[in-house]
Amino acid sequence: MELARIAAMHGNPMPDSYVYVTEEGVTRHYADGSVEALAWEDVVEVRVVTESGEDVLFILLDRDGEGCVVPRSATDATFLARLRYLPDFDLDRLANAAESAHDGVVVVWRSPDPPSALPDLEYD
Repeated sequence: MELARIAAMHGNPMPDSYVYVTEEGVTRHYADGSVEALAWEDVVEVRVVTESGEDVLFILLDRDGEGCVVPRSATDATFLARLRYLPDFDLDRLANAAESAHDGVVVVWRSPDPPSALPDLEYD
């Protein structure tokens, strides 16, 4: 995704949007009533989007490219602790990308073993 497209899709984080982090996944509720949600078991990629003067965005994606955008301002210790459970996740790499002075998108983690496609099933 290019930075302009991400910004157009998600805009600046709205003060009245909120994020829930649970053991099962992440859900973001927007002021307009829309919701993004992703189960931790479906996360195959984590990206960091930085843009000067804007909140840093953490983007969690599934294998279909769908996901959940989490502004850094909405993160807490629970979110960071849960990221550590992703195989070989590097919190230092995440922090470095979030603190980067360069605007852009950085992939900070990809699943070492993305989920395989569902097998073709034969029906009787």
